[in-house]
Amino acid sequence: MGFRLSHLSLAVSLVALALAGVAIYRNTYEAIIMNNGSPDFDSLETGAVSILTLNNKKRNSDKDNLSQQLTQESCVFSAVKGVVDSAIDNETRMGASLIRLHFHDCFVDGCDGGILLDDINGTFTGEQTSPPNNNSVRGFEVIAQAKQSVIDTCPNISVSCADILAIAARDSLAKLGGQTYTVALGRSDGTTANFTGALTQLPAAFDNLTVQIQKFSDKNFTVREMVALAGAHTVGFARCATVCVSTNVNPAAQLQCNCSATLTDSDLQQLDTTPAVFDKDYYDNLNNNQGIMFSDQVLTGNTTTADVVTTYSNNVSVFLEDFAAAMIKMGNLPTSAGAQLEIRDVCSRVNPTSVASM
Repeated sequence: MGFRLSHLSLAVSLVALALAGVAIYRNTYEAIIMNNGSPDFDSLETGAVSILTLNNKKRNSDKDNLSQQLTQESCVFSAVKGVVDSAIDNETRMGASLIRLHFHDCFVDGCDGGILLDDINGTFTGEQTSPPNNNSVRGFEVIAQAKQSVIDTCPNISVSCADILAIAARDSLAKLGGQTYTVALGRSDGTTANFTGALTQLPAAFDNLTVQIQKFSDKNFTVREMVALAGAHTVGFARCATVCVSTNVNPAAQLQCNCSATLTDSDLQQLDTTPAVFDKDYYDNLNNNQGIMFSDQVLTGNTTTADVVTTYSNNVSVFLEDFAAAMIKMGNLPTSAGAQLEIRDVCSRVNPTSVASM
C-alpha cells in the first residue's frame, strides 16, 4: 500500500537481527562453559562466523528488497511520465492544468485525491462542482489514464491517486521548463471530499493580500513560499468568464478577452506573456503592473511580498529553486485528522467497500 511502510519494516528487521545475533553468541558461550568448564575459542569462532553469515544473508536480502522497491518506484514514475508527456505534447496547456489540479487537491484537507471524486446525483457532492473548481479545474482524464497505465505496466504495485497527482504535477513542471524535484510516494486516497472546504480554503482570484497570507499561513506556508507558489501562473490560461468579472482582474491589465461578447469555456486569457514556458515572466509582468488576476497584482502592494517578486524577477534560478521546494512542501500536506483513507482502484470513485459522504 505504501512505500514508507517498507522502510519501517526494514528498520525493525535489522533491530531484530542484531538482538538475535547477541543471543546466539551468548548461548554458544554459555553452552561451552557448561560442557567444558572453560571457553573453547574455536567453538566461539564458529559461533561468530555463524552470526556473520546470518548478518551477511540479511544484508543481502535487505539490498534485494531495496532494489525491488526502487524498481517498483521507477516503474510507477515511468508509467505516469509517459502519459503526462503525451498529454502535454497533445495540448501544452495541460501541463499548467495538472499543476493546478494537484494544488487544488492538496490545499483542501491535504493531499488525499478528494478533488478526483465525481459527484453522485442525490448522494454525494464533492469538490469538483464547488465554485473555485466548477468548469475550471481540468486534467481528470489524464490522471485516470496514468492510473490505468500504472495498473497495466506495474502489476501488483498499489499506488494512490493522490500520489499520481503529485507525480503528474512534478512531471508537468519539468516538461514546461521548471526545476524537477523528488516526489516521495506513500499518500493515501480519501473516501470523501469537501465541497465547502474547496470554497473556503482555496485562494481566490478576488482575494486581497491579507486574505491570501492567512490562507497560506493556515497551511503553514511562509509569505515567501506563497509568492513562489503564485508563480504557477507563469504558465497556463484563465477563462475569460473569470477574467471578465471586475473583482477578479487587475484593472490595469491589457486583456485578450472581449468581455462584451458572449463568453464560452474556450475563450481564454493567458496568465503571462509566455504561457507555455515555466519562467519568470509572471514576476516581470507584476513589476510592470500587468499581472492578470487581482490576487496576483496585489503581491506588489506590500513591501515584503514586493521584495520577493523583485527577487524572482531578477533571478529565475532562485524562483525555480523556491518553487520546487514549495511544491515538495505542498505535496506533503497531511490529510485531516480521522480521515478514512484507502488506495482507490479508480480515481473518480471510492472502492466498493467504502462509502462516500460529505
